[in-house]
Amino acid sequence: MTELEQPINTIVGMIDKHHEDKQEPPRYHFGLSQCGHDCDRWLWLSFRWSVIERFEGRMLRLFRRGHNEEHTIVHDLRAIGLEIENAGEYNQYRVNLGSHVSGSLDGIIKSGVPDAPNKKHILEAKTHNLKSFQDLIRKGVEESKPMHYAQMQVYMESSGIDRALYVAVCKNDDRMYTERVKLKKKEAKFFKEKYIGRAKRIAMSERIPEPFKTDSTWYQCKMCAAHDFCYGSKTTKEVNCRTCARATPKEDNTFFCERWQSTIPNNQQLKGCPSHVLHPDLVPWQLKEGKDENTATYLIEGKEVCNGENGLKSSEIIANPKACAKEDSFTQALRSEFNATITG
Repeated sequence: MTELEQPINTIVGMIDKHHEDKQEPPRYHFGLSQCGHDCDRWLWLSFRWSVIERFEGRMLRLFRRGHNEEHTIVHDLRAIGLEIENAGEYNQYRVNLGSHVSGSLDGIIKSGVPDAPNKKHILEAKTHNLKSFQDLIRKGVEESKPMHYAQMQVYMESSGIDRALYVAVCKNDDRMYTERVKLKKKEAKFFKEKYIGRAKRIAMSERIPEPFKTDSTWYQCKMCAAHDFCYGSKTTKEVNCRTCARATPKEDNTFFCERWQSTIPNNQQLKGCPSHVLHPDLVPWQLKEGKDENTATYLIEGKEVCNGENGLKSSEIIANPKACAKEDSFTQALRSEFNATITG
């Protein structure tokens, strides 16, 4: 390694760390783009913020590139006379499908599309690598990218707009591909029943679904952020309202807290509260009846461990379950006298 290479590598590492430190929080809704995922369990864990996927800096920069390309596409379309509204990060048209399921259009084209200048179109903008782009050109969006096609059908049916413009850009050489798609009501209804119905069922489920596979070496499982949960610890690492046994999803896109008997504001859900009780499907221990309605009792290492506002905090149990099971009078005194907590 030369003297000049080291500072360059340091700069890249610093940039990546900057992005890693500023990762966006998990989304509050069940995104339409997720609906084609193979595993019900992963979707439930993701929606319940039980396994929060955290990406390395390089991947976050790659996501940013795709996001920025959407703005570039809108800019280019406007430059040739298309009138587009509801485009941009803070002005997207949200399609609310109920029961926590929704999606965001990249924009609504009011006019200017060649061959149909006076017709409204929804805009779907995507980036592709070379292999994906070549397949798209060869087969068209319906066959090559069935989930993109399904999204457009659902968006059209839900928004009352019967045309869509699909714009794809190849990240390797900046080639572009466009395709107009018409609403097919029977297909849109089928996709809503198949994908949206499934998403609503998962979002509203109180219990964790069965996994897509039970083989830890399966390639999709090996790459999944929930691999350790499913095949290792079987324990969430997250303490928030959605991993609490007391939080109930409602059809009006809210979560209800059984402890405080109130709707939980979105901006409070990630923080949780001191009354947090671990959801029994997110830990591997046997659940026993709690000593009162505000606690749960788990059997850990053969010992009864009380979890909740009158027991050990969920964060303590997750950090070091064995230490929690072995808590003695000395540890209890430290906790009481100095407000100490058990850590990993």
